[in-house]
Amino acid sequence: MARTGSDHGSLLRPVAASTGRAPVLTRAGQVVHGPRRLGELVHGRPPGVTGHQWTSAGREGFDHVVCAGDSGRPLFAVEIGPPAPAGSAAQRAERMKNAVCAAVGLPVLRIVSPTLRAADHGRRIVAYVIDARAYADAVAPPPGQDDPAEALPVEFREIVGRLPDGRTGHVNDLGALARAAAVEAYVSRRLVDPIVRGLHVRWADGPVEGWSWVEVRPGRCLVERVQVVQQRFSCGVDAGRLAEDLAAVAVGERLRDVEAAGPDLVSRDELDRDIRRLRERRDEMRDGFAFEHLCAG
Repeated sequence: MARTGSDHGSLLRPVAASTGRAPVLTRAGQVVHGPRRLGELVHGRPPGVTGHQWTSAGREGFDHVVCAGDSGRPLFAVEIGPPAPAGSAAQRAERMKNAVCAAVGLPVLRIVSPTLRAADHGRRIVAYVIDARAYADAVAPPPGQDDPAEALPVEFREIVGRLPDGRTGHVNDLGALARAAAVEAYVSRRLVDPIVRGLHVRWADGPVEGWSWVEVRPGRCLVERVQVVQQRFSCGVDAGRLAEDLAAVAVGERLRDVEAAGPDLVSRDELDRDIRRLRERRDEMRDGFAFEHLCAG
């Protein structure tokens, strides 16, 4: 029998550490757990969800679950990995999981990337999002007290300080290490251009998408694309910038073995055509296309 409740919160089951499954991180009063099945987070089949949906979705998992430190109640779940192939069983299971998460009110952050993986990047990304959300809450004005004349606080992503390589820059740029690695690779003559470039778009009826690339050989680029999907969730920073920064992180991951990237490099002409095709779809974007300068020439 489906368990019912007066609100979504009553359907979510507190998560406790178990033998061999200690939290991977504790931060800002929140506890981050590693992989958990959806069935472990919900008391039972929620109203409006069919038995088939529940059976299929309950077996599906998340890479990280962030819970309130005092109660263990799930606050949001995170997935990081490649996209499910169109029409595949994995895509159907994902739709069922989405339906259950919506029914119980579980916020989800999904990062879709062929390169990024939870095992290698998840902890850093989750910590970043927790910090960004805490900062956004701390600087937000009290309800009803917005003053248009008052200077807006600096956004989390725009805070400037000392970077790991000693330079001054945006300390909350997740791609900072990748940008520093590109400079080092350029100095050692493994790249022909030290600058990691990028763009991002917000699809009106879809995810936020970020691109990042660096020119490895004359006219040949290493390109990464990342999608950020926020379901009943805000990541605390502009999702477009986050997607672009995560694409830079993916570029940095591949720069670890840039020689092996040879067969997967994209011609500069092809990349330029892709960017122009993206511009032609500006009517499908929430905020238009802000990267006209990349189409010049």
